[in-house]
This record gives sequence, C-alpha cells and structure tokens, in this order.
Amino acid sequence: MRHDEIPNPAVHRLSIYLRHLEAIHALQQRTISSKQLGQALGYSDAQVRKDLAYFGQFGHPGVGYRVEDMIRELRKILGTDKTWNVLLVGAGNLGRALMAYRGFLRKGFRLAAVFDADPAKHGRRFGDLDIQPVGAIAHAVETLQIRMAMIAVPPESAQQVADMLVAAKVRGILNFAAVSLAVPPDIYLQSVDLALQLEQLSFRMNLGQIAEPAP
Repeated sequence: MRHDEIPNPAVHRLSIYLRHLEAIHALQQRTISSKQLGQALGYSDAQVRKDLAYFGQFGHPGVGYRVEDMIRELRKILGTDKTWNVLLVGAGNLGRALMAYRGFLRKGFRLAAVFDADPAKHGRRFGDLDIQPVGAIAHAVETLQIRMAMIAVPPESAQQVADMLVAAKVRGILNFAAVSLAVPPDIYLQSVDLALQLEQLSFRMNLGQIAEPAP
C-alpha cells in the first residue's frame, strides 16, 4: 500500500499507540491486547486492529501483542528507528522554546541548525548551536544532510522561508506559522496552529455548553 493511501488520522494514532506502548514498557508490561490498548486511549479495539492492518500482521489472535515488538515495528513504520537531522528557522520566543525541547531527540529528531533573519541574533549561542543567517540554509542542508525543517517565523515571512527550504532540497516541513503555505506536491507539509487548536476546543465546549466564555 502506498503511503498516500493510508489515512492521516490512522498515522496520527500510530504515534499515540507508540507513546503509550513506550510508557507501559517502562513499567515492565510485556504484552497488551488491542482491547487494552484501545481502552487506554479511548479507541475501540476494532479501530486499533484496523489501523495496524494497514502495515501488516501484528500479534496473534487470543494472545495479543508483545509490547517490545510493537514498539520496534511502530518506530520502523514512523521512521523514528533512525536519527533525523532537523533545522529550525526562527529564533524568537517559539523558536527558543522548540530549541529547548528535549523530546525531539528522544524521538530521533536532532536539531542540527538554527536560522533567523535578524542580524542581531546571528552568532548567538543556544545550547550547542549558533544562530545563523537564513542565507546559510542551503549550505547547511547539503553539508548536514538535512531533509526536515521547522518554521517558527511570523506569518508574513513563512512562505518565503518555505520557498528557501524547498529550493535547498528539504523534503518535509513542520510549519508553526499561522498561515497556509504553498509547496510542491512532492514536499510533505504539516502545519501546527495553536490558536486554531484552541478554536476547535472552543467549538466543542460551546457546542456542549460546557462553559460560558469569559466577559
């Protein structure tokens, strides 16, 4: 099955399954059933089995899944069984928060370079990285073999940054700017708009009349 035939929600759930499996593995749990996995995460056992079926045979009927084997297979499917060099464009408040987040490396994503358009920030050191001018992106992509990038710049600058990344042969972009980006069809783009997520939460709460908005 081609990757574009697999529903995005199913791939999203794989990451959720993996996170839970890693947590219970740390607690020495060795096996788990689709029913147990689904109940722990709010999904039906049928949904769990359907998601996993996109990628082949997992576990044994009546026996369940070996947690360690599941972790290994899901990491392989998600591509986190190896280390990816990732670059970040934008060293503002959000960018610095992303630089400080240690969870990326635990998942196989190594922040290899940071860039910003503000000359006043160039050369500043954050951890073991120096902030570089955006004009150095192409060189860094080539020398560090970077194929994945994060954008954390103001919305008005995001498309220009995306164009630079595409020209530099970056293949995957995680966009934190609150704007829709236009990229070629062979570029993988994921966008994270925190305000939009709150808006979706507000909709659900308003629909369920959970709470009145603050005056």
